[in-house]
Amino acid sequence: MSDQRDTLQFRGRRGEDGTASRQEFEWGAQRMNTVAVTGATGKTGRVVVADLVQHGYEVLAVDIAAGPAERAWAQGLGVSLQCADLTDHGQAVDVLGDAESVVHLANIPAPGLYPAAHTLATNTAMNHSVFLAAAHNKLRRVVWASSETTLGLPFDVPPRYVPVDEDHYPYPTSTYALSKVLGETAAEQISAWSGIPFVALRLSNVHLEEDYALVPGYWSDPQARKWNLWGYVDARDVAQACRLGLTAPVTGASSYVIAAADTIMDRPSAELLAEVFPDVKLTREIGTYETLLSVRRAREVLGYEPRHSWRDSVKIREVV
Repeated sequence: MSDQRDTLQFRGRRGEDGTASRQEFEWGAQRMNTVAVTGATGKTGRVVVADLVQHGYEVLAVDIAAGPAERAWAQGLGVSLQCADLTDHGQAVDVLGDAESVVHLANIPAPGLYPAAHTLATNTAMNHSVFLAAAHNKLRRVVWASSETTLGLPFDVPPRYVPVDEDHYPYPTSTYALSKVLGETAAEQISAWSGIPFVALRLSNVHLEEDYALVPGYWSDPQARKWNLWGYVDARDVAQACRLGLTAPVTGASSYVIAAADTIMDRPSAELLAEVFPDVKLTREIGTYETLLSVRRAREVLGYEPRHSWRDSVKIREVV
């Protein structure tokens, strides 16, 4: 661990919350320009890769899905694409060998896609393989996709309070959510062993711009999307969060809710709460359509600012 800390050249005094000064990380930030992205050819991964390339990073794309179409996509961005099964620690070590940091997105992306035990075993194996490979290769930073599901989704048991924040944790209700909780626990320990900062992004339901055509279909029944407090996040804002996570002035293992600034509904947030969760405590005043998945910590620590909304693409129905 001391060797890794020497490499990072920590300077100055850290705060009690694990936050370091920006000056402390200036040297490291200048060197963080070769990034491996796992799950690179997936829905979110493609947006993250394109964003990093646009911002001057050299990207090493990694995915188990690496056929001719995926290779053509990568070639179009000027990115190398490596096929790897990240449940195999040896393969994870190999594909991270030339990287200085990693954005780890590769996982089964939701509950219910595979048998429960398979989801837990596969995601846990991938996360542990990548985290330990990062330590083995002495990477400078690990940014990875945790999930809003760690916060108690689908809220069949109402949340204890809203807006739900990072402290509403851990409440896994599926093996998918449990795999993310186990990942966050492993990240905390491996970060302590290695000195590598681990940044977990508890992503809300990711939407591409073309997904917004479906949004008006959600509005008639507030029960239909109560499972995540009517939350969502644009993939472009996920990419922003991943990029910011690479250079944020943090140490240790930290976690952040990443959501859009608004809900996916065309009704005021307080009105939705009063109808669906009337007994849940509202801890502060909220904006008319403000998200009920708090992004305050991500704003304050990462500098995250959600810039994209379904409202930019969908015409809101007129009230007669």
